[in-house]
Amino acid sequence: MGTTENKKLLQDVFAAMAEGDSRPLIAALADDVRWTLTGSTPFSRTYEGKAEVLAKLLGPLQAQIDGRLRLRAVRVLGEGDTVVVEARGESVTKAGRPYNNTYCMVFRLEGGLVRELTEYMDTALVNTTFARPAAARA
Repeated sequence: MGTTENKKLLQDVFAAMAEGDSRPLIAALADDVRWTLTGSTPFSRTYEGKAEVLAKLLGPLQAQIDGRLRLRAVRVLGEGDTVVVEARGESVTKAGRPYNNTYCMVFRLEGGLVRELTEYMDTALVNTTFARPAAARA
């Protein structure tokens, strides 16, 4: 796949995520994906593989969100196998705290799948909004 196809894939993923549907994102992750969440939050580290991403990152985050996490792409830039998405999130935690973060996500795609993802965000907001997940304590 080329730049145009890679950008289209992620535009479609984020269109679904803007509606609270993360299934296209999950489907686009390679089984051996490397997802690095930067900063110094309880979630910050590199997750190896889709199963670990689901069990130790996305699952624990979703467990604290009231409803669905919504991310809307603001800008999508691509070159070759790399696509950068600037996104805005709008959610509320089960504790009633707003979680409206801004993200920059750098994706590396191969064969129509996300092989690597590096995620940058307001880590102070993550730290003040979310409880430390049990998976991060283990």
